[in-house]
Amino acid sequence: MQDAVSQGAKLISGGKCHQGCQFEPTILTDVTPDMALTCVEMFAPIAAIIAFDSEKQAIDMANNTEYGLAGYFFSKNISRIYRVAEALETGMIGINTGSISTEVAPFGGIKQSGIGREGSKYGIDEYVEVKYLCLDVEE
Repeated sequence: MQDAVSQGAKLISGGKCHQGCQFEPTILTDVTPDMALTCVEMFAPIAAIIAFDSEKQAIDMANNTEYGLAGYFFSKNISRIYRVAEALETGMIGINTGSISTEVAPFGGIKQSGIGREGSKYGIDEYVEVKYLCLDVEE
């Protein structure tokens, strides 16, 4: 966060540590795609606001990382929702919500954010060996 601010991002809210290692929710604007915080897998409550001119540019910027755990976007246009969701390179996508975790849905990412899923019926796949049997029974 401090690196982004030193490169011109504006700290709108938050940015401080509280008791222990708790970091308060933070909003940064004027973030550019070349700033380090846009291409790392952050597990911090930081919203990095990046301006874009087109849907394609926004998708390209979002996918320009080696990570792909989760993505989030907001839209009321159902065509755009399906188009953007299909194009985003993440294992999970929150659309019009920031709450995507539930025990009934598969949890996991793609790229360097992991292979496989936890939770739901797909979570057991990593622990099961599939075996095919073909039996001919003569009468």
